[in-house]
Amino acid sequence: MAMTLGPQEAAATAPIAELDQVTHRSERRRAFNRFMRYRPGVVGGIIVIALVLVAIFAPLIAPYSPYEKVGRRADPPTREFLLGNDEIGRDVLSRLIFGTRVALVVGIGAILIAVCIGVTIGATAGYFGGKVDTILSRVVDTLMAFPLLALLVTLSALFAPSILNVVIIIGVTVWASYARLVRADVMSLRQREFVLAARSVGVGDARIIGRHILPNIVGPVIVLASLDIGSIIILESALSFLGLGVRPPTPSWGGMLSAGRSLLRNAPHIAVAPGIAIMVTVLAFNLLGDGLRDALDPRQRG
Repeated sequence: MAMTLGPQEAAATAPIAELDQVTHRSERRRAFNRFMRYRPGVVGGIIVIALVLVAIFAPLIAPYSPYEKVGRRADPPTREFLLGNDEIGRDVLSRLIFGTRVALVVGIGAILIAVCIGVTIGATAGYFGGKVDTILSRVVDTLMAFPLLALLVTLSALFAPSILNVVIIIGVTVWASYARLVRADVMSLRQREFVLAARSVGVGDARIIGRHILPNIVGPVIVLASLDIGSIIILESALSFLGLGVRPPTPSWGGMLSAGRSLLRNAPHIAVAPGIAIMVTVLAFNLLGDGLRDALDPRQRG
C-alpha cells in the first residue's frame, strides 16, 4: 500500500530535498572547476565547439560549392583557393568544411546507437545476473572476438554506401565496450543500500534501473563516449577510404584521402588537408574525453 506524507512529514522532508539540490549543484560546480583546470581538455572542448559550428554553418562558411568544378584540376593552394583544388577541380577547403558534417554526424550518431544498445544490455545483465547475465555476456564476448575493422568492412559490403548505413553499421558493432562498463558498475550498485531499500518497498525493477542505477553510471559512459567519437571518425574515414563508406560525391575526409593518394607526389595538398583535419578532430575529442574523465571522476576533490 502506497503511503502519503502528511503536512508535518512533508515539511520535515522539504529541507532535506533542498539540501540535496544544493549538494548536487555544488558537485556540478566542483566538476566544472576540475574540468577548467585541465587546460588540454578546455582546448579540446573549444576545438570541438568550433567543429560543430563549422558543420552547422558550412553553407555560409564554404567559399565554393563542394560539388562543382571551380578551377583547374590538382592546382596547388593559391590566394583564391586557400587549400588548392582536388583531382577534379573542386575547392578542397569547401569540401573539407562540408566533410566536417559527415564526420560529426557519423561520430555522434554511431555513439548514440552504441550507448543505447550497450547501456541496455549491460544494465540488464548486471542487474538480473544469473542466466540472463551469462547469455548476454557471451553475446558481448562473441562480438568483441571479431576484428572490428574486418567486421565493419564485411557489413558495409552487404549494404549500399550511405551516411545512414555507415552510422547504423558502426553503431551496432561498437557497443560491446559500453555493455561491459555498465554491467560492472550495475553489479556493484545493485547491492547498495538505496537500491535494496527501493526494492524492499516494492519498487519495480525497471524503475530501480531507470531512476536509481542509471543516473549513477552516466559519468563513466559520457567519458567513454567522448573518447570513442574520435575512434569512430577514424573508422568512418577508413571505410570511405576503401570505398565502403559515404558515397561520392558527398564530401568525406576518408574519401578525399582516397582520391588524393594517387597524386601524393604531384598534388600532396589533396590528401594532406583531410589527413590533418582527421588528426586534429580525433585529438580534440581525446583531449575533451580526458578532461571529462578528470571532472567526473568521483575520486577527484576540489
